[in-house]
Amino acid sequence: MSETPSNTLQYRFDGPEEAPVLILGPSLGTTWHMWDRQIPELVRQWRVFRFDLPGHGGAPAHPADSVAELSARLLATLDAVGVQRFGYAGCALGGAIGMELALRHPERTASLALVATSPRFGTADEFRQRGVIVRTNGLDPIARTSPDRWFTGGFAAAQPAITEWAVQMVRTTDPGCYIAACEALAGFDVRSELGRIGVPTLVLVGSDDQVTGPAEARTLVAGIPDARLAVVPGASHLVPVEQPAAVTDLLVRHFSSAWQPAIDSTTGQMAIVAAPAKPVLAAAPQAAPIAEIAPPAAPAQPPGRPDAYEAGLKIRREVLGDAHVDRALAQSDDFSGDFQEFITRYAWGEIWDRPGLDRRARSCVTLTALVAGGHLDELAFHTRAALRNGLTPDEIKEVLLQAAVYCGVPAANSAFRVAQQVVREETTPAE
Repeated sequence: MSETPSNTLQYRFDGPEEAPVLILGPSLGTTWHMWDRQIPELVRQWRVFRFDLPGHGGAPAHPADSVAELSARLLATLDAVGVQRFGYAGCALGGAIGMELALRHPERTASLALVATSPRFGTADEFRQRGVIVRTNGLDPIARTSPDRWFTGGFAAAQPAITEWAVQMVRTTDPGCYIAACEALAGFDVRSELGRIGVPTLVLVGSDDQVTGPAEARTLVAGIPDARLAVVPGASHLVPVEQPAAVTDLLVRHFSSAWQPAIDSTTGQMAIVAAPAKPVLAAAPQAAPIAEIAPPAAPAQPPGRPDAYEAGLKIRREVLGDAHVDRALAQSDDFSGDFQEFITRYAWGEIWDRPGLDRRARSCVTLTALVAGGHLDELAFHTRAALRNGLTPDEIKEVLLQAAVYCGVPAANSAFRVAQQVVREETTPAE
């Protein structure tokens, strides 16, 4: 167990000190205990390092809102305990951390297993909407529906104790850290970089996973040069919990045969030599990718002041949501296109990107101005934006009460009617 400064992660070791290190990374809403049933077999060959995400499993609540930040904290933790080179297996968000490590720190990552993960997790809107739900209602709605996302129906019915354990694991997570982790997933997208992952990679997925299923797994296999696919029958998203024996066997085969020699021979890590493993459950497809891989990033701007359009489009999407921005851009034509470019570049790229106010404060100012101007259509989608920017319904109510004093009661009356409907829609958990 560990003492945990804000720049590191809560961790534990299992297994012999002289063995090579194998890291196991958790999924959002889980703790290192999701890997408990793999440990007895894995410690026969490896010194297993498990960690908790911030605010999960009793870990200190120091939120991290990007996968890069989580990876940096993990590396700082490993540096503190003297681990330089390692194998890495991660589930979902834990898998995203593994990809980040393999891309940014290839000299330290010996081999990789990506379990129930994806190069991009759904849409940014989905995870930011989940953050709105948690901020308004707490984690209980998310906790109660977690078994539906994590397990097949048959497993959940047959294993009520494990199902209840899953619910309690989410329920006891720090809400602020959960919201930050949602933001990390919302901003994660390495589709255009998969070809630079240069370590042997096992992509492992449950056949019935409805969160990051076989389609996402095939995208990874198509993009990573040295990757192979394993589909575990009868398993959903938390496949290490639902099918522990199959997952353990796959991990042992992969890491026993795929451990690359360390680039730096002074690290003290030793590869385990084993006969080549037989094919897992499915060979990596040789055909064209089933899912579309994102195109390479656009070239950098020439020297000088950067164009604010791309920054504005990014902020506009983060604040208003992809669906809203996509609709606005799709409806533009030769007549309105210049206006869409204007507001993207100047309103979002110049003003919303200024450092003088944070997004919460800018939402407060924007709501007040829209009430004063009677712009109820824009008030609706900026109320949604305010929730995404971190304002609670109670804080939005206070903004509208303040506006009633200075903008007039009739204007505020209309504004309350619009905002009330939006808040109900955005904060009511899905059944």
